Amino acid sequence: MTPVMDKSTAETGPAARPRLQINPAAAASNWRLMARRAPGADCAAVIKADAYGLGAPALGPALAASGCRTFFTAYASEGALLRRALGPGPAIYVLHGRSDGDAALFSEAGLTPVLVTAADLAWWTPTGLPCALHVDTGMNRLGLTAAEASAWPGPCALLMSHLASAEDADDAMNRRQLALFRALAHMHPDAPRSLANSAGVLLGRDYHFDLVRPGIALYGGQPVPDAPIDVAAVATVSAPIVQVRDLNAGDTVGYNATYTAPRAIRLATIALGYADGFLRAGAGRGYGVLAGARCPIIGRISMDLITLDVTVAAHAAHPGAEVEMLGAQATVDAVATAAGTNSYEVLTRLGGRLKAGRGAAG
Repeated sequence: MTPVMDKSTAETGPAARPRLQINPAAAASNWRLMARRAPGADCAAVIKADAYGLGAPALGPALAASGCRTFFTAYASEGALLRRALGPGPAIYVLHGRSDGDAALFSEAGLTPVLVTAADLAWWTPTGLPCALHVDTGMNRLGLTAAEASAWPGPCALLMSHLASAEDADDAMNRRQLALFRALAHMHPDAPRSLANSAGVLLGRDYHFDLVRPGIALYGGQPVPDAPIDVAAVATVSAPIVQVRDLNAGDTVGYNATYTAPRAIRLATIALGYADGFLRAGAGRGYGVLAGARCPIIGRISMDLITLDVTVAAHAAHPGAEVEMLGAQATVDAVATAAGTNSYEVLTRLGGRLKAGRGAAG
């Protein structure tokens, strides 16, 4: 049977747009939470990829105002943008070390490279300036060998490594990496040491050393999804209902008719889709929140539209009503689980259309 539009509803028109709201105060609160979890260490902030897609120029100053004095970016160009937002003072490390074409930015913006290859060592040696050394302890992704790091003749501002399996406290690799990192510390005994990311902070004091480097926890993601901590949502994505329809049992929804209504339901179409960064894989598994009720995604996620079963919130389903698709009620980890990915990808994939209308909250 052809779906029948609820006679009390109509389209809101082309002005209906999804919204991304960023709460810098929530990020600052999350940083303070992580700092309390590592009381014997300084707490830095990993703010690469535009603060995991949420806006380094806004979140960086909020973190600095809360007491963060050390930041990490991936590239020198990111570090230079962050420096303009922060001003002089805080230390900014560049995780990928040498950046072709960006060499001048290190001195211009007061950035410190994290040297990760032998070529990095050769590039930075003539400067005589401090650097960080990233020594590999088993992840085999980036990092100097023990021999390369021990041969560094210049000043070392930070000796660091990276945990591969910190989200699994029982994984023996954590203990192997910890033991190796401790054994390598004699190479530069006066340098501060750093090993723990967000999940590493939760492994306990043995992993904290002098500096911890939380990332995902600052932006509302759970470092260990199976053992949640009280992080606040930093990003909220809401989308307006464009149209409401009443479906009968047997009616189908969306491309390729992948969903068939098992009974009479109320359907709402919202202005949000994979062009805004919501992965198609979340279809049939994810949900939105309308008037406090979870409304499952049904049918395929389209480029600009998502369809929801809003039967449980039928009283609130009308064009213009806002549905939370990411935030305090639809957490980034829940969205990630539905899409078969992780919270990092969910945040960094939020699309340009959302960011163009990004606002601040809190």
